[in-house]
Amino acid sequence: MFEIYNVAIVPLIIGIVQLLKRYGFPAKYSPLAAIFMGLALGIFFVTPNLKEGIIIGLMLGLSASGLYSGGKNLMENNNKNKDVK
Repeated sequence: MFEIYNVAIVPLIIGIVQLLKRYGFPAKYSPLAAIFMGLALGIFFVTPNLKEGIIIGLMLGLSASGLYSGGKNLMENNNKNKDVK
């Protein structure tokens, strides 16, 4: 069963992907790494039910990759606005 505190897995996935990239993992594959980690954690950690684990794992992995890319875009746009002024 998915509990609300399992949402804390999303920042954990983001942190692990950042570590992977720091140690040479190609950045263009980081969303796939986040999805696979979400799937693994959803199936093996969150729930023993395979169908629920896949759905929850996809949700966690996609949330992690979307949260990272959204934050990255926000920071890039903020830096561009500072350069314009």
